[in-house]
Amino acid sequence: MSINCEILDLRAFLSVVELEGFHRAAEALNVSQPALSRRIQKLEMAIGAPLLERTTRHVSPTALGTELIPLVRRMLEEFDGSLFAVRDVGMQRSGLVTIACLPTAAFYFLPTVIRQFNAEYPNIRFRILDLPAIDGLQAVARGEVEFGINIMGTSDPDLIFDRLVEDPFVLAARMDHPLADRQEVGWSDLEPFRLITVHRSSGNRTLLDAALARSNIKLRWFYEVTHLSTSLGLVEAGLGISVLPQMATPQGDHPFLVTRPIRTPEISRTIGVVRRRGGTLSPAAERFLDMLIGTWRVESRVPEDRPPATS
Repeated sequence: MSINCEILDLRAFLSVVELEGFHRAAEALNVSQPALSRRIQKLEMAIGAPLLERTTRHVSPTALGTELIPLVRRMLEEFDGSLFAVRDVGMQRSGLVTIACLPTAAFYFLPTVIRQFNAEYPNIRFRILDLPAIDGLQAVARGEVEFGINIMGTSDPDLIFDRLVEDPFVLAARMDHPLADRQEVGWSDLEPFRLITVHRSSGNRTLLDAALARSNIKLRWFYEVTHLSTSLGLVEAGLGISVLPQMATPQGDHPFLVTRPIRTPEISRTIGVVRRRGGTLSPAAERFLDMLIGTWRVESRVPEDRPPATS
């Protein structure tokens, strides 16, 4: 079933929501209030449900309207960006890339690729939502972003996961910690020490607990935090040791911290690109994703014979 609506209808809806009223929205769009109301009514008829709740003093989006806001906003931004891109030529094309990215990837890896990309396409803008795994999947499913960088685990049939790389869980400890002298450790070696972990709501914690349970391993956590960066701060302060993805640890030499592989078993999270099934990317996002995949494989030293991620 096709939905017949115009860009002006979408602009009318978003203006009423953002300006919280028909009068202000009509002034901003330079149209009469009756004309604005007709635009909204036309859009609601095309959708088949009310998008706004109207009272004499207040206008607010319905539940469906709230759900559509991020998608409408992105559609308008892509449309406007495409108009500007038509005027540009060669390598100076403009556009907008919207991504939902794991905070660890957004902090440690993504800036490197964006810097390289901006050198070739200086007029392409980015909107990066650094979100936990579950929130990132929902942002992709809602159409709030074009694609996501996430960990495997989605059971949503409307989403596609293309594997990029394995990110192993490692031990993070101070250089003066007894385990720092070892080249690698086992899970049983961690038992005598105070462990720091992220909250059970974290996708990383869920993945780790499930993998340990399959091996009949249970660790006694002493500190529980919300963010991986906080766990590293506690480790640096000498309050304990932490188990976290390698990508979340400091890259290169650190004055206080070291990381060590944890074996028997080795547990990792699979990082990849999440997209909506049947969805298409804007030209800017397509170019960036190609560079992202290529750079990630080089940086992560992923063997050439592994199956490539589809773009």
